[in-house]
Amino acid sequence: MTGAAPRTVGTRNTRLIVVRGNSASGKSSVAAGLRERFGRNLAVVGQDNLRRIVLRERDRPGGANIGLIDLTARYALDNGFHVVVEGILYADRYGPMLRDLVRAHRGVSRCYYLDVPYDETVRRHATKPDTEYLRHVTPGHLTDWFREKDLLPDALETVIDADSTLDGTVDRILRESGLDRIQPIDR
Repeated sequence: MTGAAPRTVGTRNTRLIVVRGNSASGKSSVAAGLRERFGRNLAVVGQDNLRRIVLRERDRPGGANIGLIDLTARYALDNGFHVVVEGILYADRYGPMLRDLVRAHRGVSRCYYLDVPYDETVRRHATKPDTEYLRHVTPGHLTDWFREKDLLPDALETVIDADSTLDGTVDRILRESGLDRIQPIDR
């Protein structure tokens, strides 16, 4: 049915947080920091996990992982979890899904783009502890994947630059999303 309102998702009390950025910009670290600081009842929906591990799919326009990310986030929100969706999530491929998810969410939604320059992503990438990953993902890959300021349309995102520390970024997102004022549920 064209023009129909999207099915709503979550509750007025759930929080949806989207963290995007280039490879090695700190997205997974921010998501882990949010979960560590908040506690239980916060689902982390990671693009890499669903695309690379669950589906073993290449990142391409129209990929199956786009729908799986959407379904997973919606399921968690509908079951009372707060959700962090994190990944590179290129705007041209994932933007429509993210926009629809944010529009459909009944609670507070906040989207963030970690704006880290290419040279800093290469430096951060080299510090990853997974040597097997470092053998397979080279600075050449980072060059191919890098998109400067790949922002979602409609000023949907808050840009956080490379000068923000991990703790500072986590604090900011907790505060701006209101998660710092919510008691976690012990599931």
